[in-house]
Amino acid sequence: MAEILQQIDREIAQLQRARALLNGGAVKSASRSVTGTTRKSKKRKSNLSPEGRKRIADAVRRRWERQRKASGGK
Repeated sequence: MAEILQQIDREIAQLQRARALLNGGAVKSASRSVTGTTRKSKKRKSNLSPEGRKRIADAVRRRWERQRKASGGK
């Protein structure tokens, strides 16, 4: 039953988009609110300075060194 209602809602949304295109108006997206889907936000690029990158790399090297010493080392 729910699947049939979703199909009808999709068809209604498609017809509304077609009507808006014919009228030259903006399209309201009713299908999004009906089906419950959301848009994922774009991931922002991490802007890490070279100094910050070096600090992190040094910290990781120190961590690896501690782990090697704790496990008997190579």
